[in-house]
Amino acid sequence: MGVVVNLEGGKRSAASIDGLIDLTKDDMGRVNELILSKAGSDVELIPELARHLISSGGKRLRPMVTLAAAQMFGYAGEGHVKLATSVEFMHTATLLHDDVVDESDMRRGRKTARMIWGNQASVLVGDFLLGQAFRMMVDVGSLDALDILSAAASVIAEGEVMQLGVAKNLETTEDEYLAVIKAKTAALFSAAAEVGPVIAEASRNDRAALRSFGANLGLAFQLVDDALDYGGNSSDLGKNIGDDFREGKVTLPVILSYRRGSEEERGFWKCAIEENECDDAALEKAIGLMNKHGAIGDTIGRARHFGEIARDALAPLKATPQKAALFDVIDFCISRVT
Repeated sequence: MGVVVNLEGGKRSAASIDGLIDLTKDDMGRVNELILSKAGSDVELIPELARHLISSGGKRLRPMVTLAAAQMFGYAGEGHVKLATSVEFMHTATLLHDDVVDESDMRRGRKTARMIWGNQASVLVGDFLLGQAFRMMVDVGSLDALDILSAAASVIAEGEVMQLGVAKNLETTEDEYLAVIKAKTAALFSAAAEVGPVIAEASRNDRAALRSFGANLGLAFQLVDDALDYGGNSSDLGKNIGDDFREGKVTLPVILSYRRGSEEERGFWKCAIEENECDDAALEKAIGLMNKHGAIGDTIGRARHFGEIARDALAPLKATPQKAALFDVIDFCISRVT
């Protein structure tokens, strides 16, 4: 069942990232070749499973951000291609692990790898991709870039464990939830943006600007996903509508609805989230309560807030086509729900 709700007065056509795609097209061609090469193995299951996920869609936004950020500061080498590929492998490995932890059946309209090959294979192939990512980081020869991406890998794992700690816990606060998504989602966006100026030997201020841009873009991106789970369509989200609800995830729209609700409404949330009473009728009621208390709209408002911080982080940098394209990425992320 796909429940589509009106998110803030109807959905406009999405902002475009065509500028980013055009600027990174040649480099992304090399990234795609490297992805296929580094996903290869004599162990037949590894390339088979990796190809399933790599070919399942997605805009590859994170590696494009890495490439554009390197271009912005005049980088002329080949290291940004390997780092962008490393970023994509880290993201892909995270998806494989996430689907196992969340027991997800579908991703981007296709069966998840765990549904086809099992949980063990998904986890182990995810580990293989992480290993390949780190080998490419070492090949680049930048200790700073290696430090940034390896630190991000640790933070992402911490975020996954933190998410287990708040799973089905309706007493989770907004601050606690933001800490989870800062680790789980924003850390990789931040690292993807920062390694570009690092290998271009840009200034500390430039590095800090891209790091802040990426972190706040990641927060905005995840909050938009949270809102889309209760409205929109599967192509926007990359998974089935209502999956977070059915998996008992306590995301920001749930947190706000629970805290603003009556005693009776909080009882509903406890049944739905804590006791897994989350059928289609419960999903419709959940969406109704979110609309009643403005939870979806306020989640989108939080996303816009972080989007503006990302925009302000880039503002002092000199005007370049890459800077304009990264501004467009912010608008694109927010436009998915407006």
